[in-house]
Amino acid sequence: MDYLAPYIPILMLLVIALGFGIVTLALSGLIGPRVITFTKLLPYECGNVPTGEANVRIPIKFYLVALLFLLFDMETVLILAWAIAFRDPTIPNFQPYAFLAMVFFLLILVVGFIYEWRKGALEWT
Repeated sequence: MDYLAPYIPILMLLVIALGFGIVTLALSGLIGPRVITFTKLLPYECGNVPTGEANVRIPIKFYLVALLFLLFDMETVLILAWAIAFRDPTIPNFQPYAFLAMVFFLLILVVGFIYEWRKGALEWT
């Protein structure tokens, strides 16, 4: 059980965060005002009465662009963290391993990018 000791602060933080969320929701439900109006019952509180159907079909291109954005955004975050760790001289023999891992990661990323390009996810015609 001694090997779990470093994880106790993480568990405590999760319990505190969960407790804070539950207490906040409970207090807002108990203390908060309950004024129900027609405007608050609308889907949007923008003052405009909704027109048309709620289930509008959205082209898949929007979702593909959003997924591509998330993919390359996460890649940027990973590369920045990798660059910081790559320059750390305290880890022996880390640079060759890190370099090969990043080459492999970028190779997979380039293959995925070429696949998306050939599928037409980047075309807006």
